[in-house]
Amino acid sequence: MINLQIGWIYEVTIIIYACSVLGYFIDFLQNNRKAKKIAFWLLAIVWVLQTLFLVTRMIEMGRFPILSLAEGLYFYAWVLVTFSLVINKIFRTDFIVFFTNVLGFIIMALHLFAPMNYKSTVLSEQLISELLIIHVTIAILSYGAFSLSSIFSGMYLLQYKMIKKKQWGKRLRRLGDLTNLDRLSYTLNMVGVPMLLISLILGTVWAYISLDTFNLYDAKVIGSFIVLLAYSTYLYLRVAKGMQGRTIAIWNLGAFLFVLINFFLFGSLSRFHFWYG
Repeated sequence: MINLQIGWIYEVTIIIYACSVLGYFIDFLQNNRKAKKIAFWLLAIVWVLQTLFLVTRMIEMGRFPILSLAEGLYFYAWVLVTFSLVINKIFRTDFIVFFTNVLGFIIMALHLFAPMNYKSTVLSEQLISELLIIHVTIAILSYGAFSLSSIFSGMYLLQYKMIKKKQWGKRLRRLGDLTNLDRLSYTLNMVGVPMLLISLILGTVWAYISLDTFNLYDAKVIGSFIVLLAYSTYLYLRVAKGMQGRTIAIWNLGAFLFVLINFFLFGSLSRFHFWYG
């Protein structure tokens, strides 16, 4: 359960987050610039409150709060909000903040139902190491990059469909240029793949050092390497084969689907990744 002394921060964050997503939805339907501006500033407040909650939990627990399913989900949501604000500031790409934060709000909602306690006090004390925290942090950051990349691919496919059907209008223009959407999706994957590789290397080293028995055939381990293979294949097709457009966007969405499967399903089947399920 969330500590009652800081629980109000989380409750206020959820309410403001919902209002922000609603504002972006209104802008998406009606091209309402005023609603978009209000939604953006509400989202900035959400980021401040999320960060305050994260820091408060860090001080309270004496470590970076990332070793349970609930903590991982919360940090994942914080990463999505942070990335979306930064990308919106740099690239001025319409709708990316809306689509990203629909996903972020879902993650925040899932956080409410995630168990907060560890299954073993003794084991949890053994797991609190700098190497583990770095491993999990980098993994979730890579998942954040993959999440935004998939959203850009989704926007690409949406605009591609609208162009094919000749659905001209403001919404089409605000989705962004197809070439730009494809480039941003590729750039994020180019960042996410090495981060995930580094995370897997650190996680493997930690497991061999800290665990009595480490099985490479663990569901989460296999799933993580499949995710790495899927995105490495994406980069190979994009760079070596020069594949662009609709086909590579569909591949990217398929790879992200496996990210979600690995995060939620395979984490629950893992023998030692219990902080994800």
